[in-house]
Amino acid sequence: MNSGNPSDDLGRLHAMGYAQELRRILGGFSNYALSLSIICILAGGITSFHVGYGAVGGAAAGFIWPAWTLVSLCVAMAMGQVASAFPTAGGLYHWAAILGGRFWGYLVGWLNLAGLVTVLAAINVGTVRFAGTLAGSQAEHPLIQAAIVAAITLSQAAINHMGIRATRVLVDFSGWWIVGVSAAIVIIVAAWAPSLSIERVFTWSNMSGLPADAPVWPASESVPWLALMAVLLPAYTITGFDASAHASEETIDAAREVPKAMVRSVVVSGIAGWIMLSIVAASIENPREVAGAGEGAFMRALELAAGRPASLAIGWAAVVAQYLCGLATVTAASRMAWAFARDGGLPWSSILARVSHHSRAPVACIWSVAAISALFTIWAPIYATIASICTILLYLSYVVPLILAARALGREWTNTGPFDLGVWFKPAAIISAAGCAGLVAIGVQPPNDQALVALAGLGGLLMACWWIVASRTFKGPPRIGSADSGRLLEIRNTEAEIAREDSGP
Repeated sequence: MNSGNPSDDLGRLHAMGYAQELRRILGGFSNYALSLSIICILAGGITSFHVGYGAVGGAAAGFIWPAWTLVSLCVAMAMGQVASAFPTAGGLYHWAAILGGRFWGYLVGWLNLAGLVTVLAAINVGTVRFAGTLAGSQAEHPLIQAAIVAAITLSQAAINHMGIRATRVLVDFSGWWIVGVSAAIVIIVAAWAPSLSIERVFTWSNMSGLPADAPVWPASESVPWLALMAVLLPAYTITGFDASAHASEETIDAAREVPKAMVRSVVVSGIAGWIMLSIVAASIENPREVAGAGEGAFMRALELAAGRPASLAIGWAAVVAQYLCGLATVTAASRMAWAFARDGGLPWSSILARVSHHSRAPVACIWSVAAISALFTIWAPIYATIASICTILLYLSYVVPLILAARALGREWTNTGPFDLGVWFKPAAIISAAGCAGLVAIGVQPPNDQALVALAGLGGLLMACWWIVASRTFKGPPRIGSADSGRLLEIRNTEAEIAREDSGP
């Protein structure tokens, strides 16, 4: 049950200068399931298992995963306070613009959008490669892989095109499916594994240089350095919870439900992922054999623990979750792009800001983010590189608004929402910033140094575009409280037109 008053949602949206154009039908569970689906421990936790285990063995699950979960929780809680005050589809972009100015809004908007588009690429590339492993055949040629990824991505866009009602059904199912399959993995491994040892979960091992033909990490004698690289396992996985903010204008009682959904999705994913990965790590009797399987490390461990039939069944169940993870990411990315275009932040904004009369969905943005994501995989077909890029971009887009919010709190920002951390907001923001700085340094290390090229190129391009064009043309979102009588009339006219369309034949 949602106790929020719809008029409160509408009043907050009007106060920020926007009309209710999207269909507001999501409850608190659906908003939570959206972020849970994008985090998806059955996607990142499985397809990136080798990134952690191939560095330091079981300690990646025992120590590294819970440590980074706490960092992610700080980020989610701090973001929740800002989202509670500014519940709009633009989310992070809107917060940065309101609290820091047009430049910061423009920068965060592009970082967040680029992060969402590339995380969609990472999810679908990971799905294709994982499914190929299960089927016993890989699409070795990059163009063949890109074609399969494109087909999957466009199918996810087609479902989103039908509107939030259709998407909500699948996202709600995804939330239960992720938890159910994760529980099944724990039960099956615990029941069938030849042996279980908790010591294996907390053992630091040097797994660098494996597999010998294509090592996950270059051979190194430094276990501390490898431990830092292992951080990418939970960092790749526990991200994308900004999706709850991007669905704010489709969520009932958004000021309360959105922050709760972000925090819950991180807590549930962190705990469930820790249990799932730990039980698998505890079952591994021959760590070097599993690490030597490279990208197939998780499934090799599962096969050794439970046998091939059971591991295949679980694997294909995970593929379903991974597909729905990509579906939810299209939803979040399209809403963010639509909100950014609504304020003139994108090329061809007037086209991208349109909402379908039939589905009340931003269909131009849905197809645009899907197409760009599919094209990106041609340039960067390597899963680990794509995952590094998207993770860094997303966490940068999370942390910049939090720094601006910490600076503005009590000065330019005095009206917080119903979700308020009080004195704990600034410490959470500081921990978030420190964690993000470390993640950037880790994420561009070899063999993912191509990520540094991509990030530097994007940064240079954004700065050039700002100084040449956007600084003069980009107005940013309406300022809070600046919705004058003319703007309010425009909002009411827009909503009256939407009501006529919804009641028409």
